[in-house]
Amino acid sequence: MGRAIQFFVVLLAIGVFYNLITTISHYENVNPGKWTRHELVIDPVIEMPENAKKLGKKERLLFHVAVTASETPYSKWQCRIMYYWYKKKKDLPGSDMGKFTRILHSGNADNLMDEIPTLVVDPLPQGLDRGYVVLNRPWAFIQWLEMATIEEEYILMAEPDHIFLKPLPNLAYDGHPAAFPFFYIEPMKNEKIIRKFYPEETGPVTNVDPIGNSPVIIKKDLLETIAPTWMNVSLKMKNDREADTTFGWVLEMYGYAVASALHGVQHILRKDFQSQPPWDKEIANKYILHFTYGCEFTLEGKLLYDQIGEWRFDKRSYLDFPPPKNLTLPPPGVPESVVTLIKMINEATANLPNWDTLGEVTSLKTDNS
Repeated sequence: MGRAIQFFVVLLAIGVFYNLITTISHYENVNPGKWTRHELVIDPVIEMPENAKKLGKKERLLFHVAVTASETPYSKWQCRIMYYWYKKKKDLPGSDMGKFTRILHSGNADNLMDEIPTLVVDPLPQGLDRGYVVLNRPWAFIQWLEMATIEEEYILMAEPDHIFLKPLPNLAYDGHPAAFPFFYIEPMKNEKIIRKFYPEETGPVTNVDPIGNSPVIIKKDLLETIAPTWMNVSLKMKNDREADTTFGWVLEMYGYAVASALHGVQHILRKDFQSQPPWDKEIANKYILHFTYGCEFTLEGKLLYDQIGEWRFDKRSYLDFPPPKNLTLPPPGVPESVVTLIKMINEATANLPNWDTLGEVTSLKTDNS
């Protein structure tokens, strides 16, 4: 871990301090009414760099699926469901999915080591993230890339709340990673702040893609180059009051977007990469189901905003224990994406061993002592 340790010494020397941000408030301050504009997307590819267009048909190469995770029950149950569906889709026709690693940034092994391929890495020093746990993500990738033997040439940076709807091909083209465009990542709207980290001499703000680091399929050597910059930019943003206040929960996503632009990396933006219920209603031609938003509905199937629904599913309801088996299906009229989400969760929990609805995910190892 020589280079990683050297980098971490530099990280500590920065001496930055952070404002407390809880990790469970994901998008509470975003106006849900604005989310629906994401539904207007039709063309699956927003932008393909001109030199990528000239490459023509590419050789299909496997990518390693990597997900960073914590030791909390909240992270564990999501990872178990994700890995269940990864195994179901991995070897189907059309898949370029290679091996899988859960990068556990707790510093200690846990009770899922035998169920999910896992590499344990160190977290940031206690208190350094000041509640913004996502800052562990770039640091975890830096360590994993140096410690692990990764056979695949490409990597998919995924998240625990990703469910594979169908076999995922390698959407990247050579030096151009593939990413999902998020409507709320707006570099041009925030040009004044972006320029603090992406100076004018580096290029136009339009070079900063409207993305986060996940889902992204990227060449391994390219991620090795970007990851330390991603870490540093995120730290600097967190230490900048204006950037911290404006970007909030998605600060680290902006950190990755800016870091990529600083290295001259342009992403192919794939709107078909994932569906995000309840705002994305359909799942046709989508590869990943991303269940980050709460789903609140009346029994008549009407979507509710800023209200508790008569029927609801929100992953944040299960911070300390997994959701129960056999969740009640949504009422008639609820979008296909939400219905599919509940059905896929139910299938996974029905088939995963030792699914404990009362608390911590139970150990999968048998103790005969």
